[in-house]
This record gives sequence, C-alpha cells and structure tokens, in this order.
Amino acid sequence: MAQPPKYVPQPDSFPPDPGFETDELLDVQPELPEKQYCIFRTGRERYCLDVLDVDEVVEWPRLTKLPLSPPFLMGVFNLRGTIVPVVDIAFEGRRVDLPPKQIVVACLRSGESAGMQAGIAVDEVIGTYSTREPLLRDEAPRDVPYCCGMLRHGDRLALALDLKRVLESYPVGAV
Repeated sequence: MAQPPKYVPQPDSFPPDPGFETDELLDVQPELPEKQYCIFRTGRERYCLDVLDVDEVVEWPRLTKLPLSPPFLMGVFNLRGTIVPVVDIAFEGRRVDLPPKQIVVACLRSGESAGMQAGIAVDEVIGTYSTREPLLRDEAPRDVPYCCGMLRHGDRLALALDLKRVLESYPVGAV
C-alpha cells in the first residue's frame, strides 16, 4: 500500500532565530589562501619574495667577477655545478667596506626563462612570514619597476619583488 507523502515545512513556517540575521550572509567574503614570503634586507630596504620562488639561502660564497660586466652584477658562483649570477638590488645604503652576508637564490618557475636561477645579495635574512592578506598593490613605489606591491608584516613594510621583473631589470641571462 502507498504511503502518504511526508510533511516538509516551508521556510516561512520556521520561527526566526533571534541570534541570526540574514544581512550577516551578505558580508561574508571568501577567505584568501595563505601565502608565505621570505623577508630580507638589502641596503636600507626590506624586500620579500614568495617562498615558492626561493630555492635556498646560502652564506656569502667566493664570487668570480666578470670583466666588462654591468655594475649591478657582483659576480657568479658555483652552486653544486650550476653557475649562479649574483645581482645587487640595493640602490642606496650599502656600505662599500661591508660586503653582503648571504645570497637568496631564486628560481623563475614559469615562462620562457623557466628554471633560470639568480642570486640576490642580501645583508640580512629576516625570516619567513605567512599571511592571508593580499599585497598592498596601490602602495608599491612607481620608481621601482620590479616591485609588485608592499607586504605588511607586523608593524613594518617590505617591497614585494616580482622575480620575472627583477630579472628583466637586471638582465643576467647571458651569463
């Protein structure tokens, strides 16, 4: 024998919940994925790179200077059989008598130069920082072409580097 259909209450028949307002649903924004950045200082400025672009941080090696190289190219070094060019992006504030202490070795992951490694001379690696907040793109300085925004970490700001633009501004592909 067929059973009668079950009664399903309509949404209008539910009593309103005193602690819930429908306007709350309109303010919910999707949560951004967490990104992690490597923060370092070179000269007087703080910079950051996405950790996915950083291969490793190495102590200052013995560099081989290249004759007739541009002033930003500090030299090259051998990293386990790979020749890595080292660029200096500090446009002010580096003391000539104090060489950088470390090199952040970064690798371009996509595009026609995928797999290309370059070292960035740094005075101090501050550490890594994780955040869900987007970069402050409107705050990026216009006179730094390889900066894609600013990262707020704690009470400080760091210039966010676009590795592809860094390698375009400091061309070392022919090394």
